[in-house]
Amino acid sequence: MANPPPPPFPTIAIVDPQYCAPYPVALTIKRERTFTEKYTVTDLNGNVVFTAKTPSLTLREHRFLRDAYGNPILCLRRTLLGTDKWKAFRGGSTRERDLIFTRERSSWFQLRTKLNVFLANNTSGVCDFKIKASFSERSWVVYIAESDMVAARIKKKFGGIFSREKFIITVSSNVDYAFIVALIITFDSDSS
Repeated sequence: MANPPPPPFPTIAIVDPQYCAPYPVALTIKRERTFTEKYTVTDLNGNVVFTAKTPSLTLREHRFLRDAYGNPILCLRRTLLGTDKWKAFRGGSTRERDLIFTRERSSWFQLRTKLNVFLANNTSGVCDFKIKASFSERSWVVYIAESDMVAARIKKKFGGIFSREKFIITVSSNVDYAFIVALIITFDSDSS
């Protein structure tokens, strides 16, 4: 029996290994804006995989990413002073010991959006992931560090007046798709 080909890169489990698949994963994120923002993440069959919601009355901007059963997976929290920096914490925590990653702009002035992602255990100062937007800001690519290896591709589809905006996501094999969804939720809030 022949061995399967090796993956393009090793398994990248940031949030939880259960969210890594040995094949590419296609997801859709629908954003609904009412008094709060609600995100619903579904697979190709329309099954809910994750939900995220912004609490209505808070001093800090933050969102909770939950699994299909409503269990908190991540707390996404923007840092104070309106900076474009987000931190992701395990579960519903906001303690530094539960920090998973930090996402921030690569520079203050940008013609198109470029974001850097640093994992909590990174002490090198070199980003672990880089997000680059197209000039139209309708698509993004998540790269592994400074390489050309693609972790995910994202396309934004605008809805009509009464329809929801959608993100169509393709996550590479062996990449944590909960992590990719969390990134999208943080940078979507900046472009709203």
